[in-house]
Amino acid sequence: MSLKPSKLITAAVAAVACLLAPVVVAGPSQAVPDIGRDPAVISEWNAIAVRTIATENGTPVPASPLYFAFVSIAMHDAVATIEGGFEPFTELPRAHAHASPEVAAATAAHHVLKHYFPNSGANLDADYAAFLAEVPKGVGLVHGTRVGEDAAAAIIALRADDGRGDPHPFLAQPDIGVWRPTPDLLLPMAVSWLGFVDPLVIDSPTQFAPAGPDPVESDAYATDFTEVKEKGALNGSTRSDAESATAVFWTANPVAQYNAVMRAETAQRGYDIGESARAFALLGTSMADTQISCWRSKFDEAYWRPITAIHEAGADGNDATVADPTWKAFRETPPYPDYTSGHACVTGSASEVFGHLFGADTIDIDVPSTVQGRPDRHFAATSDLDDEAMNARIWLGFHFRKAMTDGNALGHTVAGHVIEGTFRATD
Repeated sequence: MSLKPSKLITAAVAAVACLLAPVVVAGPSQAVPDIGRDPAVISEWNAIAVRTIATENGTPVPASPLYFAFVSIAMHDAVATIEGGFEPFTELPRAHAHASPEVAAATAAHHVLKHYFPNSGANLDADYAAFLAEVPKGVGLVHGTRVGEDAAAAIIALRADDGRGDPHPFLAQPDIGVWRPTPDLLLPMAVSWLGFVDPLVIDSPTQFAPAGPDPVESDAYATDFTEVKEKGALNGSTRSDAESATAVFWTANPVAQYNAVMRAETAQRGYDIGESARAFALLGTSMADTQISCWRSKFDEAYWRPITAIHEAGADGNDATVADPTWKAFRETPPYPDYTSGHACVTGSASEVFGHLFGADTIDIDVPSTVQGRPDRHFAATSDLDDEAMNARIWLGFHFRKAMTDGNALGHTVAGHVIEGTFRATD
């Protein structure tokens, strides 16, 4: 930290008194200003992002990874431009030698969130002011602020006119195997535009398009049909009490859950500010591109949900399926097609990132739940996380198994592509 005038006078007097003593050159810790590198700033602003995106603005869960990606990329680029170590996603001006990465990250997150969620501006400004109140005045603050502003502006400019919110109405006509609004709410397809948004890293929403659902006349379809009909029913289900508890646990917002996991793990594993920023950038970007791909599959395949299939089984041409017009799922079916499962997609992408960072067989993570009375669940390996999350959506009555396995695989594939090509180490 720089010496104040009074300290300079004291130092000069001491130098005269010890004129014959050997000259000692100040070490780096004395010469370089305290510019702030606390990695907690990344987690703190990620938590603010969860509040802003999910709680205050009610962003649809499938679309929310886009905004987590924008925030996390801006923080990563702000830190990487100062600290080095990892490739930035956008091109930024060279940072001042003493710019604070901590200030840069907070500034980037604040500016991105306020741009996309102006209704939360007052709360975001209060968060930012509280942060700045603890920051010493000086070059770290001044130049860190500039880097953060540049990082926010870069991702905002890059994502202008990327297709978010553009109209893409779902117009497929009801038919055997074709999705239509499901009872009881009978809502149109939610966020139908998501599958047409420009991806962040992958070439297009269809680059890794999955094989597609099973034909309704196939034996594989009949097997999946029977499983969800028996395990996913509201009444008369063959679910065990433990399976029902697992199903309800996974009705929480998985995007928020996996961000919470990353906050806990980066802290517990001692990640520095650069490593923490990269971890969140990998998670946010992977989930965003995966959901774009997933929603394009939903739109293009337009496959019906189990509740419709079970009601209409008498006309599906498959002798191994039996109709039940009174069947209800364990929970209300979400308003979009079955294939691929959005939950499986986002879980697959998060699982791939966790495996990359922590080791696929040694992730040792605790996933929290916002569902009242549901304790955290521990997972030792990515396969355990994948399997439980996939089973849960079948036990809820939401999906055929193929929508789960193909969605989970899609998430892993997209995330692997993101990991391989972006935010790479430069050392």
